[in-house]
Amino acid sequence: MDSDIVKIFGHSWYSSPVPENILLKGLNQAQKEAVLHTKGPLLIVAGAGAGKTKTITHRIAYLIEDGIPARTILAVTFTNKAAGEMRERIHTLTESSMPTVSTFHSLGVRILREFPKEAGVPDTFAIWDRDDSLRAIKRILDRLESQLIPKAVLARISGEKNKGNASASFAESARDFRERDIARVWHEYEKETVEEHALDFDDLLVKTRDLLASSEHVRGLLQNRWQHITVDEYQDTNSVQFEIVSFLAAPRNNICVVGDLDQAIYTWRHARLENLLEFEHSFPGTKAVTLEENYRSTHTIITAANMVIEKNVNRRPKKLVATKGVGEAIELYAAHNDRDEAYFVANKVAELIERGMRPQEVAVLYRENFQSRALEEAMLTFGVPYRVLGTRFFDRKEVKDVLSYVRVALNPKSRSDLTRIASVPPRGIGKVTLEKMVAELDHEAPTAARTKIEAFRKTLEIIKKGAETLPAPDAVRLAFEVSGMEALFKNQKNTEEGKERLGNVNELINFATRYGDEKPPEGTLRLLEDAALQSEQDQLEDKENAVSLMTVHASKGLEFDAIFVTGLEQGLFPSVRENDTTRDPEEERRLFYVALTRARERLFLSFANERMRYGSRELSIPSEFLEDIDPRLMVSAAREQPAYREDIIT
Repeated sequence: MDSDIVKIFGHSWYSSPVPENILLKGLNQAQKEAVLHTKGPLLIVAGAGAGKTKTITHRIAYLIEDGIPARTILAVTFTNKAAGEMRERIHTLTESSMPTVSTFHSLGVRILREFPKEAGVPDTFAIWDRDDSLRAIKRILDRLESQLIPKAVLARISGEKNKGNASASFAESARDFRERDIARVWHEYEKETVEEHALDFDDLLVKTRDLLASSEHVRGLLQNRWQHITVDEYQDTNSVQFEIVSFLAAPRNNICVVGDLDQAIYTWRHARLENLLEFEHSFPGTKAVTLEENYRSTHTIITAANMVIEKNVNRRPKKLVATKGVGEAIELYAAHNDRDEAYFVANKVAELIERGMRPQEVAVLYRENFQSRALEEAMLTFGVPYRVLGTRFFDRKEVKDVLSYVRVALNPKSRSDLTRIASVPPRGIGKVTLEKMVAELDHEAPTAARTKIEAFRKTLEIIKKGAETLPAPDAVRLAFEVSGMEALFKNQKNTEEGKERLGNVNELINFATRYGDEKPPEGTLRLLEDAALQSEQDQLEDKENAVSLMTVHASKGLEFDAIFVTGLEQGLFPSVRENDTTRDPEEERRLFYVALTRARERLFLSFANERMRYGSRELSIPSEFLEDIDPRLMVSAAREQPAYREDIIT
């Protein structure tokens, strides 16, 4: 580096070479390029394990150290877990105040809470999670005497919203009876959300997009507030998210997006690959940087992953380069059936643990949730501690019940919450009486029923006052007590179910302490928001020392020392669905690539020649993906003394 001129007290002095900025130390050349590009659009194509989080956090810290106020920086990602990790890393890199780091949905909540009038939403709207939405759809279908499947209807409505379509335009363009039926349900669904002062997940994005599009004042204010924008996992963004980002980034276009088409596994959730493929067209003058050095996996694992993904056409060309050693060969097990496969996995996991690997550093992946049953049975047989990732903490009944008490106390219009808790614990309020309550026709109920209604409403009034005046953990504790739920569970404390329920509510109160320093009722409102917006991965606590069982989709963004990819059979993985013309044919291969690149040190692949599906045993053939991996990278895995024998079990 040439000598630089340093100005001190108005004098110019020749200095020795200026030392490299500490924020650039430890970065490879491509990462440095990305960090040093501070103005204009930037596209970072980041391969699996290539240090993307390190790159974007160092870049944000570099912006701050370079004089950009932290308050003018916005970073957006998809999970609270990823947002939390990003905050922690930025905090360790700079002593400055923190930028705004948020998920897309949390950002929507923040904007809509700040500008409810301009957005046309209630000041204190409730947030419906998928379960709330599904229950509403079921009610409407029953009312309309429709034979449509609730999950399919909700998926279609959600899909149309994420494409940016409105219910009215969908109704006008309905092509057949089924679509006209869905349009009727959608219309009724919107009426319910309005009546209950609620927004669902998709509304949080759509209403935010509509607000930015319609209000020049709000748009300009937010564009000035956030002058540098970073978006992680950009390949997973949909049309509405693209519009939100585009509105906020204009007119400066100081926007940095990070993504990898090889890890795009959510087109079925309406992620739009074109957002990344066409980024340079959408934002002229883009600088593109590709991160290809992999710091996670062994050379053997990366070589296999490259062989698999290079067959895809719809991608930006790149090839991961492993920085680790060769590592162990990939072990492939050909199982007799699904039980045999499960027992092989459990036996091998037990061996790894016995040799010193921590259970929490092992994950077993599968394509479909039904595969977990045999695996759980085998883990129990071998005494292997395990957890199944998929049931969110906030989806547990007792947790949702307590939160529903708080939600309906703050939002009396929430009929869904009122319906949920009216009989928790039982208080003699039947279906007819509940309908009177929901319709606010208490006076029409019989005298005995009115007494019960009045007592219930007094309970909700006490909870409301607590939520408005107490810190979040105290408000939750009060709701648990005065609702009668605490007494109910304490009567069951001698049962495993009662103990578990008490423990889960206590954990909810512990979680609420995160919001205890916020002024009431803001802390409680934020608790309700975050509880509704938690994802599956946000429930994965690293402190739990257990093997993780999960779908490949749920494993996205995670990494483990040892990975087992099970069910590698044609028709299961890759999954084949007849007459599905909407499915991206390359997505299954990307999903397998994601599975492989979760592994740091050891990788095990397995398939079964026979598998129980839909109540009958079906013969299987190995997945086509296995043919893409050079056999010299793999060894056959077998157990000298099988832990499972079909002739004995049957």
